[in-house]
Amino acid sequence: MFGANPILLTMVALIWGFAIVADSAQFSAAVSELCKKDYTGTALTVQASLGFLLTLVTIRLIPTLEGLFGWQSAFAFLAIGPLIGIWAMGSLRRLPESS
Repeated sequence: MFGANPILLTMVALIWGFAIVADSAQFSAAVSELCKKDYTGTALTVQASLGFLLTLVTIRLIPTLEGLFGWQSAFAFLAIGPLIGIWAMGSLRRLPESS
């Protein structure tokens, strides 16, 4: 997408932005369904806190990666998070409690 038409890039960014918000509800639902009921609030708080922490680390890390490898590689680094998320959700789905 680097060097692409700005209108196309804007459309892709908007679609991605709208789609990425939806995964937060899925992770919260999984946490609230699979944790012990006494710890639901704590688990959701930890999940939200870790999400914000990850965002802070990423915001600080991307400019450094851009300086070392260029923008394309710096943003490719962000793909690691969704890959880990897919693996984690697959692992949760295999738990007997998730059915």
